[in-house]
Amino acid sequence: MDSLLSSSTSSSSFLRLLYTPTKYTLSRPQPLLLSLIAQGSSQRGPAAVSCAMGQSKEAKLWGGRFEESVTDAVERFTESISYDKQLYKHDIMGSRAHASMLAHQGLMSDSDRDSILQGLDQIEKQIEAGEFVWRTDREDVHMNIEAALTDLIGEPAKKLHTARSRNDQVLTDFRLWCRDAIDAILSFIKRLQVSLVTLAEKNEGLIVPGYTHMQRAQPVLLQHLLLAYVEQLERDAGRLLDCRVRLNFCPLGACALAGTGLPIDRFMTSKALGFTAPLRNSIDAVSDRDFVLEFLSANSIIAIHLSRIGEEWVMWASEEFGFLTPSDSVSTGSSIMPQKKNPDPMELVRGKSARIVGDLVSLLVLCKGLPHAYNRDLQEDKEPVFDSVKTIIGMLEVSAEFAQNITFNQERIKKALPAGHLDATTLADYLVKKASHFPWLANCFYLPGGVPFRTSHDIVGRAVGCCVSKNCQLQDLSLDELRSINPVFEKDVYEFLGVENSIKKFCSYGSTGAECVASQLEYWMSKLNIDRVAVGQ
Repeated sequence: MDSLLSSSTSSSSFLRLLYTPTKYTLSRPQPLLLSLIAQGSSQRGPAAVSCAMGQSKEAKLWGGRFEESVTDAVERFTESISYDKQLYKHDIMGSRAHASMLAHQGLMSDSDRDSILQGLDQIEKQIEAGEFVWRTDREDVHMNIEAALTDLIGEPAKKLHTARSRNDQVLTDFRLWCRDAIDAILSFIKRLQVSLVTLAEKNEGLIVPGYTHMQRAQPVLLQHLLLAYVEQLERDAGRLLDCRVRLNFCPLGACALAGTGLPIDRFMTSKALGFTAPLRNSIDAVSDRDFVLEFLSANSIIAIHLSRIGEEWVMWASEEFGFLTPSDSVSTGSSIMPQKKNPDPMELVRGKSARIVGDLVSLLVLCKGLPHAYNRDLQEDKEPVFDSVKTIIGMLEVSAEFAQNITFNQERIKKALPAGHLDATTLADYLVKKASHFPWLANCFYLPGGVPFRTSHDIVGRAVGCCVSKNCQLQDLSLDELRSINPVFEKDVYEFLGVENSIKKFCSYGSTGAECVASQLEYWMSKLNIDRVAVGQ
């Protein structure tokens, strides 16, 4: 994973693209409601969107066979520049590679290539300085950059679209963007893993109730539970890495759907952009969105994992549990109740998981009935992806912040441990280990191999029933009381009773036993390069 975190556009650069706010200027005066809708739907992306009031529309780059321009309503409805300008860096990357390939193949002169590359450099600087004017009448990020390049360098810019359609162009941009997004998300997953492992290291030996069906089940080490979250996140990272491998194929040169009769070199552009290879089938190349579906599916699973952590920590922060206390820096208050201290960040983590699952469902429904190859419906694929990525990064970031700013209330947890007979299963294991006692047979015959588990389950169940009637714990029963249930019990039974003794008896691989958990913790400290000395400071 670490090698990927430093590849391509850096995570910090990607996040600047994702989070930079938008300035928006309406193309013409509108009623207040329409104005608010237009502004509200356009607060996305990294620069200003503008078609100055009173400015005449220019002819579309595709407008040769048309005698009329589109209406304002159609233009507003079909534009995508308000959000797809986030792809500008990747669009320019693709155009650089494409221009270089065209020149190499003799489809463009070297001087035209150089003019294009210099022009693209200048446009990129203008965008990053916030000086580039995005025009809604130029529809999308591709047409805005190409038209601006034509304004800047003239005729050579008109050669850039040789052997290229917006169909393959946008998918090239989108795959590059998703690749960088995955790398950014992986870095945030690692941050959260480090926060959780550090939190585990600080809480050595703390026993908490483990739950099934939201009922007390068995005692577990808190470290064991925290490391369970880490394991889930590692699988999340693995799914993203798998997705990255599959999406890293280049559609550029597939053109509209059928390829081209011009002698281009798709392998050259693919290599230049860091792809594994060109996509083999040009129809598949422009109509495929399964890489997006897989990406959003992976994000959804991450969101569900984070939501479960959020649910657990919100409950544990409640007065009813009182197991953890978040610091003021990750808590909020109430506008009416002065005493309130709410774990709102994790509540919102839980809530925003629905949004991410919704983004996936939107894409699934969008794609389900589309014939091959490209359809304009697919313009709608980007906003759910942009939203999913921005939201999952926020969820991962705030979860790590929360983990760094909570303390576990050891005294409250210890007081809560006796309830629920958490050591019952350990007592059943004790019976399984004992030689079975059959006093009705001659010479008090003993059967090696212990009490069958179903029998021991029944015996312990009756012991628990006795405790319920006496309002006590298993370790409070006298040996005589235990033997009245079954004579197999001996004095050593008390070495198995109580949560501390119970924890000591776990020994299977991956279990909550102290040695097993210590081994798990050591593995993650090493894998994540966590300095144990620094954790203790």
